[in-house]
Amino acid sequence: MIDQPTVDRIIDAAQIVDVVSEFVSLKKRGVNYVGLCPFHDDKTPSFYVSPAKNLCKCFACGKGGSAVHFVMEHEQLTYPEALRWLANKYHIEIKERELSNAEKQAQNDRESLFVVNEFAKDYFINILNNHIDGKSIGMSYLRNRGMRDDIIKKFQIGYSTLTHDAIAKEAISKGYKKEFLIKTGICYEKEDGSLRDRFWGRIIFPVHTVTGKVVAFGGRVLNSDAKTAKYVNSPESEIYHKSNELYGIYFAKQSIIKQNKCFLVEGYMDVISMHQSGIENVVASSGTSLTPGQIKLLHRFTENITLLYDGDAAGIKASIRGIDMLLAEGLNIKVLLLPNNEDPDSFSKKHSSSEFQRYIAEHEENFIMFKTQLLLDDAKDDPIKRAALIADLARSIGLIPNDIVRYACLKECASILNVDERVIMNEIKKHVEQRNDKLIEDAFKQKNGGNIPSIDDNSKTEEVQAAAANIANEIQYQSYIPEVEREKLLFYQKEQMLIQTLIRHGEKVMCIIDTEETKEYPMTVIEYIASDLKQDDIQFHNPIHRKVLSEACSHLHDNGFICERYFLAHPDPEISRLAADMLSSRYQLSKYHAKSQKIVEDEERLFELVPHLITDFKFAILQEEMKHTLQALGKPEVVSDAEKSIKIMEHYKELSEIQKEMAKRAGDRVVLKA
Repeated sequence: MIDQPTVDRIIDAAQIVDVVSEFVSLKKRGVNYVGLCPFHDDKTPSFYVSPAKNLCKCFACGKGGSAVHFVMEHEQLTYPEALRWLANKYHIEIKERELSNAEKQAQNDRESLFVVNEFAKDYFINILNNHIDGKSIGMSYLRNRGMRDDIIKKFQIGYSTLTHDAIAKEAISKGYKKEFLIKTGICYEKEDGSLRDRFWGRIIFPVHTVTGKVVAFGGRVLNSDAKTAKYVNSPESEIYHKSNELYGIYFAKQSIIKQNKCFLVEGYMDVISMHQSGIENVVASSGTSLTPGQIKLLHRFTENITLLYDGDAAGIKASIRGIDMLLAEGLNIKVLLLPNNEDPDSFSKKHSSSEFQRYIAEHEENFIMFKTQLLLDDAKDDPIKRAALIADLARSIGLIPNDIVRYACLKECASILNVDERVIMNEIKKHVEQRNDKLIEDAFKQKNGGNIPSIDDNSKTEEVQAAAANIANEIQYQSYIPEVEREKLLFYQKEQMLIQTLIRHGEKVMCIIDTEETKEYPMTVIEYIASDLKQDDIQFHNPIHRKVLSEACSHLHDNGFICERYFLAHPDPEISRLAADMLSSRYQLSKYHAKSQKIVEDEERLFELVPHLITDFKFAILQEEMKHTLQALGKPEVVSDAEKSIKIMEHYKELSEIQKEMAKRAGDRVVLKA
């Protein structure tokens, strides 16, 4: 871990104009700089860079932040990786805590594996381009497949000769250790102790991480011998975990960000052929079912995924079983079915980029609808299969986090299946309840060392019920206000204004209060907001906002704590992005007006501003919560459930009491000393 003084030096050294200028052409505009946004297809300059605030922001797509955040977003790096990138740029020595001998050895071994892979990549490329067998066999094969030289170079494709120990001998002669050749999987050891090449006689496809490091290789055989495996891939190693990597992600990431969409295919050649046809926002799972690690990697770049299938019904049915994980992650999934006997590789060769794009636009469809029709064709008139189909679809629909999308899919499925919506709704409720019970149980086990009391479900003790309730509350803040389009609601705007004030001025003293013990106590903005919200048992609606307030409270008394600086440099990209957004402003007061007029800054009137913002927020969120609580009472699933109805009415009564108490206190003002 990079120590904090080093982090501070990096952040202080990183000049936003200097960093952004490496990737964006900037022009001076007043006190700021402006250019075309690198994060979306920008036609007119909307990306502003402020040297004074050391921040950047696009006022079209909203992306930007500090220099660290910009590098994270543009290069798709983690927080530590972005810090290292900037440290390298400004020649800052990275100081970390002292590693143990074992940790040093492990770190050195990892670096050695990367070095060996880099050597192997260069070796295979050299063989393809310069060796007689590489040019006559490997290059001929690639050109027969219609692959251009620029694409071959871009994807760093290589070739391994038919000699069974060629790279092993070359590596050993250049001083590379045998153990690392084995660990990377480039070679394997025979019974007699000699080394044998894993990829001999194959076209080589390097597998890159999101930052461009080579972690593995895939080798494709050139002949069609049924006894020989078509593909051979690197085994798992300390640097390569197949479940966390996607082929082509390094070359596709920028296009995925700009298009806000990613195509998911099966193999290496599918990715390469689509790139050659002009469609670059494409990656491959390399023939494996999608894993949670791959899904999280995809979600870093976009929420919109289109799956390309080749028309093989059996293959489609086998692959859709793992797609539910994509839905659970909150991704928008579409399916594109290619014509019979066509795969992305062959189809892209027969059609231009515009033709391919047009076909996609005309034929891709919502995954749930696609799955419904596919399974319905299989079930036909069999009532048992139709019942299983409804249960399967209900489970998938229940995974969709967006209420509107989930309801739309439910209605469409009910229409296609010709069943009552309530049938599917009841199945969804059952699956959701089962999933929530499992979530609570897992959380309880985690808190209690993996143990949970063995008791009958129908006779749970009050202690277990209370524990489950507490855990459930920790998992998600309960509210009847819908998540969809909440940003447009008044209370949410008030909430954002409070968070903005906290991030900008959190550690500053806003007033002096009188206490019995100390007579006078300087109260900061953070303390005032936290205590005032707690008084009425009101929380921020956005979990990120709640986290910011919680961390601000816990770090307030740290030596040298400054809210603005702390959250801008936060390792969580969502929090650092929020901080940057709260600190950004497109416009700045001109020098003329700054000189001619006395402008009262927010910092000078915090003792007026903060209480006013809190009062506005409280009343706004109470009104919104009460409105949606009443609406919840009218839902069919609540009307038919007496227990739920009582619970919601009790919640409404609590809100009414809070509102009365706030109204009572509204005129009881305490004079604060500024």
